[in-house]
Amino acid sequence: MTERSRHTEIDEEWWKEAVVYQIYPRSFNDSDGDGVGDLPGIVEKVEYLDSLGVDVVWLCPVYDSPNADNGYDIRDYRAIMDEFGTMADWETLLDELHARDIKLVMDLVVNHTSDEHEWFEKSRRQEGKYEDYYIWQAGERDEPPNNWGSFMGGSAWTFDEVRGAWYLHLFDEKQPDLNWRNPAVRADVKELMRWWLEKGIDGFRMDAVNFLSKADGLPDGNPDDWPVGNEHTYHGPRLIEYLRELYDDVLSEYDVMTVAEMDSTPVDLAAEYLGEGGAGLDMIYHFEHMHLDAGPRGRWDPEGWGEWSLVEFKEVMSRWQTGLRGRGWNAVYLGNHDQPRIVSRFGSDEYRAESAKLLATFLLTVGGTPYLYQGDEIGMTNAEFDGLDELDDPMTIGAVEDLIADGEIDSFDEARGMVNYTSRDHARTPMQWDGSPNAGFTDGEPWFAVNDTYPEINVAAALEDEASIWHHYRELIDLRHDNDVFVYGEYDLLLPDDEQVYAYTRSLDDETVLVVLNWSDESTRFSGDAVDDTDATALVGTYPDPPSAPTERAFRPYEAAVYRL
Repeated sequence: MTERSRHTEIDEEWWKEAVVYQIYPRSFNDSDGDGVGDLPGIVEKVEYLDSLGVDVVWLCPVYDSPNADNGYDIRDYRAIMDEFGTMADWETLLDELHARDIKLVMDLVVNHTSDEHEWFEKSRRQEGKYEDYYIWQAGERDEPPNNWGSFMGGSAWTFDEVRGAWYLHLFDEKQPDLNWRNPAVRADVKELMRWWLEKGIDGFRMDAVNFLSKADGLPDGNPDDWPVGNEHTYHGPRLIEYLRELYDDVLSEYDVMTVAEMDSTPVDLAAEYLGEGGAGLDMIYHFEHMHLDAGPRGRWDPEGWGEWSLVEFKEVMSRWQTGLRGRGWNAVYLGNHDQPRIVSRFGSDEYRAESAKLLATFLLTVGGTPYLYQGDEIGMTNAEFDGLDELDDPMTIGAVEDLIADGEIDSFDEARGMVNYTSRDHARTPMQWDGSPNAGFTDGEPWFAVNDTYPEINVAAALEDEASIWHHYRELIDLRHDNDVFVYGEYDLLLPDDEQVYAYTRSLDDETVLVVLNWSDESTRFSGDAVDDTDATALVGTYPDPPSAPTERAFRPYEAAVYRL
């Protein structure tokens, strides 16, 4: 990261000033032709990451895993999955990133393990201290302990024949939930965290941590919720205690960053989790904007999906921007490995380049640490799936199968539109490096089909075109690195009720910048009453000739521009 002038009145941290790039290893770059992305493949692209200008790589799980949920079912936290390489390969990656002043953040997945983990194998046999490492309930094999549902479809309980009891799994049946009430579980988690921190990593993205504490007594849930029981699994009674223990006993001893995935977290509750005055987290991934386009009953409601408004989006984002002011720090994202492609969701496939640049402008100028997902920088779009046999994601498959089993739909055809809008698989198609077969991702047969768009949408073409989405991301990253106002400046929303324009200012000391985003496919003007633009200077725009002042003329479809006032 570049040297900055320091602001003594501001709590400055390197992770606030960073731009984070998320890598899904299985789909990033394959070095050995087996069709699966791997660690040496990422090493081959470290120079690419450096050229983009990112500061931190968040690496999705590369631990040993049977792959029931693409690595989020961990069999051994201290070993590397064979398909991805060796521990020596991982150490090479760490060294190559650090040599370029790029930090590495690992995924910490400790709500659950794989059912093939040594802890679970011993727990099902009731061996010693491991007997209560997971959440077990006695009962008849045809009657689960409660009505809770799994995010992967079906019941959240599976009867284990070895132990003769039910175990809880909020996700796949091969992902049994750990029993965080057990101090020995927490001690082992802290030990493995310290093990990785001592190897030199720079922090953790903490997976599904809002589920660590379950409601006392495991009561039945509202049958109308999806999944059933979520009101008893989100933000349980001891969650802050558990997170604070991780901070006090481990994280506080290292200069690292943490970002926690926490669905269904209102901003006031988020503030309780953040900072030394709270549970010690640096940032959380909230999901409020991720739920705007869901149906009334959630992400997999076949009625009402895909509908959202810019006014609602502005209200949500602004609530977090202002609600955490002085109380915590935002993590800003529009997509990741669990979400569809941001252009297809929040932009426009018709105006792909224009809307992708607008989304980049938003991510890199709004308050908080921005998170980019692989392929965002070239404007990758959603794929098209024609049947369940073309999908890999157990959540998507389970949701569709549940809808068919419950009689809400008769076949995949009735869910096709929803799947092609919201499936996690869209983010998992291989990275599109060039126009050669399989997009340059692999010399073999890819583990998952490459998106048909790769001949036109790929890194090689983007690098050659100085007006490309990639170069716009690079320009914005440089702008953010060089101007503290985009990091530490206060955010103020303009025109909250405008249905086409998202505009806001960022202000620090005596500097103010204005961001104007025409978030629509029609031209529109920026209100002259919103701000004094008599001395405005355009810093960057998504078209080659942005308006020299925001009120000079109409903004074209998906046009965005940033001004210094």
